[in-house]
Amino acid sequence: MVATPNGRMQRVLQMSMVLTLAYVGATLYFGLRAHSLALISEAGHNVSDLLAIALSFVAVYFQARPATDQKTFGYQRAGVLAAFVNAVTLVVLSAWIAIEAIHRIAAPVAVQPRLMMYVAAAGVLMNGTVATLLWRFSGDVNIRSVFLHMLGDTLSTAAVIAGGAAILFSGLTWIDPLLSILIAGMILWSSVGIIRETLNILLEGTPRNLQLGEIRKAMASVAGVLDVHDLHVWSLGSQSHALASHVTIAEMPMSECGDILTGINCALRDRFRITHTTIQFETTGCETTHGCSAPPELEAVGVHNHHHGHDHEGHAH
Repeated sequence: MVATPNGRMQRVLQMSMVLTLAYVGATLYFGLRAHSLALISEAGHNVSDLLAIALSFVAVYFQARPATDQKTFGYQRAGVLAAFVNAVTLVVLSAWIAIEAIHRIAAPVAVQPRLMMYVAAAGVLMNGTVATLLWRFSGDVNIRSVFLHMLGDTLSTAAVIAGGAAILFSGLTWIDPLLSILIAGMILWSSVGIIRETLNILLEGTPRNLQLGEIRKAMASVAGVLDVHDLHVWSLGSQSHALASHVTIAEMPMSECGDILTGINCALRDRFRITHTTIQFETTGCETTHGCSAPPELEAVGVHNHHHGHDHEGHAH
């Protein structure tokens, strides 16, 4: 069963797809009739938005699916991947719009400004409605990529209204392709930020709102922790983070190790909202295995020797 937030998100995306599809058809038809490149570029922009919403809808569906033996983290990155593909297509679209606009400036075409304004007014209403619906879920990078598109559409269609009025009163046809270039720039600006964020997640970079030094300091401040090293923090999706680290502690009974682990996890959860952790305890000068939290000999688990600024050496017997 789909979780309630996901269910609401899917309904909003479905409604957004229907509204966007209707507007794409209207914008393309009237853009061709009005000979307006600004309206035709709006149709192209909205086609990409339609694809973006469809991708996000599929991604939300996959994100709700449980983890399996083959996909142990589930499908949390489906939305991130959808946002990345979506943003890349928008970069390509913005380049196409800019090139067409430059050609149109070189060879001006008469446009019908009143028709431009009527269709753009309908677009402001439609895009504004969809953007408002999506705003509640914009904490998710997948939904935020769609929200930014719809917000950009709302602003660019408002600019088309202003451009139509300017053409109507001045007769300057170059205003239409100039508007198209401004729309292309707006699309590009919103897309680059999404590409940067999604690439960081897909390349397992440290989440942009977290500082590794602060996390290390918080872990090291827990009573019983001697050293924190081999620390990695990455994002599973846009809202969930994971951490893996080696922690050096003194030799002690396993019951005391549990207290240290609880302290580390509480600090990570409360201060950084990191709930998925893998902590490996290590001790120094551990000669026995009874009551000791030291990891097994490296030969026993078939792991090759590795270094983290200090030695973990397996002793041959």
